Amino acid sequence: MAPFQSFTARLTRTTSLSELTRHLEFEMASIPRFGFVAGQWLSFKANMPDGEEITRAYSIASPPGSNSSFALCLNRVQDGFMSNFLCDMKEGDEISCQGPFGDFILRPPMRDTIFVATGTGVAPLRSMLHWLFQPEDGRPLPSDSRHQGKQLWLVCGNRTEKDIYYHDEFLRLAAENTNFHYLPTLSRGSAGWQGLRGYVQEHVPAVAQGRTDMHAYICGLEKMVKANRELLKSLGWDRKSILYEKYD
Repeated sequence: MAPFQSFTARLTRTTSLSELTRHLEFEMASIPRFGFVAGQWLSFKANMPDGEEITRAYSIASPPGSNSSFALCLNRVQDGFMSNFLCDMKEGDEISCQGPFGDFILRPPMRDTIFVATGTGVAPLRSMLHWLFQPEDGRPLPSDSRHQGKQLWLVCGNRTEKDIYYHDEFLRLAAENTNFHYLPTLSRGSAGWQGLRGYVQEHVPAVAQGRTDMHAYICGLEKMVKANRELLKSLGWDRKSILYEKYD
């Protein structure tokens, strides 16, 4: 398959993750397999009512597989044409896209790793984690396979309980794999919330302190990404061990 090829993606399923957030499943029309690397993104094109073509990029939220499917996780943005266009699509509707693009991907050698995300920044990290733990046929991987038995942490920040995307899914992944540690934290959690509270950077040191032999993958808004990059560097981490992608 030629890189950065244009495709037609057909919506096959929509799932509401919150009032404004959707998990959208697509398949590429007319090809048996769509190849990409976990963590990459696609560029989508659509025409506005005045005929102007608009292009927006979204990370792939699903792992690579043996078919032509992929998924997105995105928020409706007020006055954001593309996000609302995608969220309003009906099953069977089609949209033009190009890619895959991006080098926010897992780097060898495999190390103990901390994944840090806020909001829909979890999308490429979900792709990476599912790829690490699930082969194409869905069977559990032996410890000597993709993740090589390394310790993996997901520190995932949101405002309230209803804003946690894929919560039950990550809980199951942690229950099934002793080397995966799921640490959701809420900045405005209810009185009944029994998990972590505060911002992600408040909980990263518990994992990263005294460790310079790890990788970090950080995805979200620039302010959060910058705070965690600076934090890790202050803990003695090499900047080459800190991979990141900003959404703004």
